[in-house]
Amino acid sequence: EVQLVESGGGWMRPGGSLRLSCATSGFIFDENAIAWFRQAPGKEREGITAISGSNGVTKYADSVVGRFTISKDNSKRTVYLQMDSLEPDDTGVYYCAAGPLLLLTFSEKWYYHWGQGTQVSVSS
Repeated sequence: EVQLVESGGGWMRPGGSLRLSCATSGFIFDENAIAWFRQAPGKEREGITAISGSNGVTKYADSVVGRFTISKDNSKRTVYLQMDSLEPDDTGVYYCAAGPLLLLTFSEKWYYHWGQGTQVSVSS
């Protein structure tokens, strides 16, 4: 059974940092790209960052470049999202997703497996 489990969400003041984790099981980890998506209140879900399975190539949305960093630990089958300089607009539910991609994309149709999401709230 494929599982992706997000953790690490919570509340943070603007300017602060949080680190999300996505623990995975049930698929070949280094043959799948992992992406983070988020859905802000009242908005559509958007892709914000992704990392390839084979060589660790990364992709970032303009809204998070320079503030967020995606990384992974193959031995733990876990992908991390380090979020620095958080802003109120970063508030939302954060999802990780896996798909057998060779080229990174934020198109949801290519990600076959999804986690349940973790809430991130940024406010003063």
